[in-house]
Amino acid sequence: MVPNPGYPTYRSAVKLAGGVCVDYELNEALGWAPNFALLEQQDLTRVKLLFVNYPHMPTGQQASEALFQKIIDFATKHQILVVHDNPYSFILNQQPLSILSVPGAKAVAIELNSLSKSHNMAGWRVGMLCGAQERINEVLRFKSNMDSGMFLPVQLAAATALALDESWYKSVNDIYEQRRSKVFDLMDLLGCTYASNQVGMFVWGKIPGTFTSGYTLSDAVLYNAQVFITPGGIFGSAGDQYIRISLCGSMEKFEQAIQRIQAAQLK
Repeated sequence: MVPNPGYPTYRSAVKLAGGVCVDYELNEALGWAPNFALLEQQDLTRVKLLFVNYPHMPTGQQASEALFQKIIDFATKHQILVVHDNPYSFILNQQPLSILSVPGAKAVAIELNSLSKSHNMAGWRVGMLCGAQERINEVLRFKSNMDSGMFLPVQLAAATALALDESWYKSVNDIYEQRRSKVFDLMDLLGCTYASNQVGMFVWGKIPGTFTSGYTLSDAVLYNAQVFITPGGIFGSAGDQYIRISLCGSMEKFEQAIQRIQAAQLK
């Protein structure tokens, strides 16, 4: 089971493993949380794995202990393994939370994280997996036949990065916060609505009624203002009425984008 909207690689991983993807739709009205009442009405006998991702990409929805407990209770009841992808836990998030912190989680869940997002080490391919020993050993058995380990200097650099104190994280988040404020201005200019408390390194906004989909808004901005904005539909059909803007650009780029859009005649 994969979230819609959600990170497209979840689908790719399932297909590569020979599995069949079953979407579970997320919507704004439910705070981008799974609709467990609806899931309970489905035939779950063949479901083996459930991908979840909070803070959620692309919506920026934060995690909560109550949501994680519902996920674990659901997985325990139906004997489903939960894979929680948690790379945005430290980006603009005042309350980082692991799904393994809730009772019963270790029996049915594993959690992934990455230094790509939290420590600006994208491309270094340093990730981590947490879970019960049995689950870890299963993954190690597979990986030992797929690669030969990580370059030692990269491992040492990762260890140093993990030893950074809180002031370093604050300095990074201060930059993201400034960018997010500028992206909110951009969203306002486009007539989009958005949650101001979303976290992570993206901003997710609902398009105005003057456009039929995120694709049409994205095209209008691209062809009239030469600014690229990601249409939400690439993350699944439930994202069709949304757009996503990354916070990885510079303040200068965001200023330039705003100026171009202001000067353009969007249609």
